[in-house]
Amino acid sequence: MATDTNTLQAIISHAKEYGFIFPSSEIYDGLQAVYDYGQMGSELKKNIKDAWWKSMTQLQDNIVGIDAAIFMHPTTWKASGHVDNFNDPMIDNKDSKKRYRVDHLIEGHAEQLKADGKEKESEDLLAAMDALIAKDDFAGLKDLIDSNKIKCAISGTCNWTDIRQFNLMFSTEFGSTASSDDADNKIYLRPETAQGIFVNFLNVQKTGRMKIPFGIAQIGKAFRNEIVARQFIFRMREFEQMEMQFFIRPGTQDEWYEFWKAERLKWHLSLGLPAEKYRYHDHVKLAHYAKAACDIEFEFPIGFKELEGIHSRGDFDLSQHQEYSKKKQQYFDNDVDPATGKPYGNYIPYVIETSIGLDRMFLAVMSNAYMEQDLSTAEKQDSRVVLKFPAKLAPIKMAVLPLTKKDGLPEIAAGIINSCKSSFRCFYEEKDSIGKRYRRMDALGTPFCVTVDHQTKEDNTVTIRYRDSMEQERIPIDKLKEVVLQAIE
Repeated sequence: MATDTNTLQAIISHAKEYGFIFPSSEIYDGLQAVYDYGQMGSELKKNIKDAWWKSMTQLQDNIVGIDAAIFMHPTTWKASGHVDNFNDPMIDNKDSKKRYRVDHLIEGHAEQLKADGKEKESEDLLAAMDALIAKDDFAGLKDLIDSNKIKCAISGTCNWTDIRQFNLMFSTEFGSTASSDDADNKIYLRPETAQGIFVNFLNVQKTGRMKIPFGIAQIGKAFRNEIVARQFIFRMREFEQMEMQFFIRPGTQDEWYEFWKAERLKWHLSLGLPAEKYRYHDHVKLAHYAKAACDIEFEFPIGFKELEGIHSRGDFDLSQHQEYSKKKQQYFDNDVDPATGKPYGNYIPYVIETSIGLDRMFLAVMSNAYMEQDLSTAEKQDSRVVLKFPAKLAPIKMAVLPLTKKDGLPEIAAGIINSCKSSFRCFYEEKDSIGKRYRRMDALGTPFCVTVDHQTKEDNTVTIRYRDSMEQERIPIDKLKEVVLQAIE
């Protein structure tokens, strides 16, 4: 794993070879930035979802979950600002035909200036870019690119098109007929899951008899027509989000924001991922409605990148939906305000949002787990590729491997699996030597391998092998389930 690029490529190859992730529609040469999760990947993905869902709903007294529809009334996206503002300014190089997001292109040049020791020039360039973006001054941005002689990384030329806006939402037609003249038929594939929570705020609050502060969680697909989609599953056009909107009394947003910053990082570390691979990145530039925002960044093979966002959103979302729908989105709070001695009364709640990309979390878990180990000794060359998943997330928890295909050993192995498979995912394999089967299970990230041999028939014990240390010990069959369950709690 010599370089970050090599590491990512090794993970991509491994993910395909062992059934974690496949390019979508591969037999037709694939579809850019769209991926399918294979038999191992779908298990790992589900385990991550289950861990998040349990931590957000089952272990919380005041958070419930919903599953809102992907299709929503188009006015939803007008109210949220996505119709008018969910755009990226893009520019094309005429020679390479490569398209760049303008801010990424300029930021890349600024980083190079900084690396060359020209920090003042780098800071001035970024400040000029921010000022022009704030004014939507595309002509000024184009002049900035031209005057700084910013080149295309592919062609090495400065032959640029004009800057154009691209809306990132996918649109489609709703109903049995599609007509370009009928704007009422146009709806969107949701670019985020949060709006499904906001429009159901009162439904959940009233039917669940929820009392502020309370949260609504959701896991679901979202779609963005990313112009520059890259870096494997880090940035895709179809992806999955795990979001929670926490509704609070105005004036308490600072304490709840800090609470959820700490709580969300605590969850990541509870999975067994190392603290040194995480850091906070506080936003300097905030959205016009935001009170505060930060990212929890993870050290991927491509560097520290955003994994989860925590945002103090004020009352923007519910206020917007109240304005556009003409339906009140207020909550009556009969708790007594100690300052006035009277109930807080009606108000539109403020919101703290936690939003994590499930696919990015999958990549974080996968990249942290992937290891190439040299096991060579003076006597022989040896190595292995192992996925050191936290046991609770591993797709397969225990593999049961009969030493031979005869003498009743497969039947004993089948009995072990039957007694354990209702509690956790088991796997049976009898092909190849036991050493090759161990290596295959290492590559799948299986934390426990159980070997059934002839001694098992005599004393009802088996050999259990631990993935990370490769140590083996002899234990009674009736202790197996307990060992595995303790590890995955």
